[in-house]
Amino acid sequence: MTRKEKRLAAVRQNPKAVRFDDACQIAVSLGFIHEGGQGSHRVFKRPREPMQLNFQNCDGLIPAYQARQLIVMIDKYGG
Repeated sequence: MTRKEKRLAAVRQNPKAVRFDDACQIAVSLGFIHEGGQGSHRVFKRPREPMQLNFQNCDGLIPAYQARQLIVMIDKYGG
């Protein structure tokens, strides 16, 4: 199992414990581009995708609702 596959499996298994850095790397691997953000926030957008991903770093993790949004994008764009 590759490192990417392990990250994707970890997101699916426990959305309440997704590391901020892993979420950012997964978003980039799905074709999203880092568009900015301030402070503890990072915004990722993908061309022709109306939904953007916004991750907030809360003690190294992202909130569960943001992890669920990431799972939707994983399902949509493969992974």
